[in-house]
Amino acid sequence: QVQLVESGGGLVQPGGSLRLSCAASGFSLHDHTIGWFRQAPGKEREGVSCSSSGSGGTYYADSVKGRFTISRDNAKNTVYLQANSLKPEDTAVYYCVTYGILYSNYPLVRGCPYEYDYWGQGTQVTVSS
Repeated sequence: QVQLVESGGGLVQPGGSLRLSCAASGFSLHDHTIGWFRQAPGKEREGVSCSSSGSGGTYYADSVKGRFTISRDNAKNTVYLQANSLKPEDTAVYYCVTYGILYSNYPLVRGCPYEYDYWGQGTQVTVSS
């Protein structure tokens, strides 16, 4: 059974940092493109960052470029999102997602595709003083 479990969210002051984790089970992340989406109340779901398992590159939304870093540890079957210099507008529920094998080399230059196969339950990030 495929499962993605996010953790690491919480309440942080503006300018602070969080590291979100997403532990995968039931399959190996090694050959799959991965990503993080977020959704704030009243707003559309936004692809924050995604990283190809092949030649598709890495994408960051303009709103987080230079502040967030996506990474993976294949040995731990875990995806991370390091979020620095957090702003109140980063407040949202963050979800990790994985894509089917066909997306392994999908060019991510235009953003994270919405056709992901699996997603987790989400972790709340609140940035407030």
